[in-house]
Amino acid sequence: MTLFTSIIVGVGIWFVLRFVLSGFYTVNQNERAVKTSFGRAERLGPSTLEDPIAQYLRDEERERYNYPQVRVIPPGGPYFKMPWETIHKVSVSTMTVNMALDLEDRSANEGGTRLEAVTKDQLNTGLTGQMRYRVSERNLYAFVFGIKKPFVHVMAYFVSVLRQRIANFEAKTAPTFQAPTLPSTDPATIPGSEMIGVSINDLRKNLRDLNDYMEQECKSAEARYGVVFDASLITGIDPPVEVESALAAINTAHNQVSSDISLAQARADQKIEQSKRAVEIETLKSQAEMEPLRAQAAELAETFKAGPTVLASYLRNVRLSLYDKAQQVFLGVQR
Repeated sequence: MTLFTSIIVGVGIWFVLRFVLSGFYTVNQNERAVKTSFGRAERLGPSTLEDPIAQYLRDEERERYNYPQVRVIPPGGPYFKMPWETIHKVSVSTMTVNMALDLEDRSANEGGTRLEAVTKDQLNTGLTGQMRYRVSERNLYAFVFGIKKPFVHVMAYFVSVLRQRIANFEAKTAPTFQAPTLPSTDPATIPGSEMIGVSINDLRKNLRDLNDYMEQECKSAEARYGVVFDASLITGIDPPVEVESALAAINTAHNQVSSDISLAQARADQKIEQSKRAVEIETLKSQAEMEPLRAQAAELAETFKAGPTVLASYLRNVRLSLYDKAQQVFLGVQR
């Protein structure tokens, strides 16, 4: 075998090993893949704006987040790719991370355990909790090609939305109370039943509303970045150490006032209910006493219709029955 022939055989073997055998690939069950040819992914036609995931985008965002739909390679294999084609594999498993985790600086936010945010009354509070997310198969183009560091970008988006909500959070207006005995007066708020006015207390009392708000706001992340937020759970809101004791005293006083107001209102409601029952009983007694009189009046009216003499006879019969029952009778004598 000549040198030239050996070179040809070696190049052939290298080509088979490099491009033919290595051209086969598989996709795991928790993965999805996108194939690119010379750097361009295979498109399917409609853009993500025609997909239902775009309904959560604002009008000014629709042009910015207009991504093409690409062909997604499902789990299985073996598949084959040409040498000029590249396979981009993405895990679609649901991931749970601490919301304070900084993927670029692991030491930030107290080692990824506590996220700081400023409330509307300028208190630097600490937040703890988790977030659960996964990659969207319906918008893989945005995740693979639209963002350089998708998870870093998505975490930063979530934190920015959360901090904006914390800084502008206001508790719901307390329900008003109107005295039932004075229906014509204007409603007045019970003193002490309103929110304290300290934003950390408001946040603690409305954690469920805060979590619901975060889930609603993050629904657009699938159309923006190709990431679906399955859930976000804020579990703790801690005030600064220097004001924690003051807040505890305020909460204790507020709870005491709320308890006293609740007891007073319960007693008032009980008395009002007892008064209603007493009025009903007296009304029924009056009706019971009036019923015989009404029946007798109706009987006398019918008797009078028979003639004027009949009424005189009726009165005479009544006197006779009374005389029969009486033990003594006093008669008046005219002089």
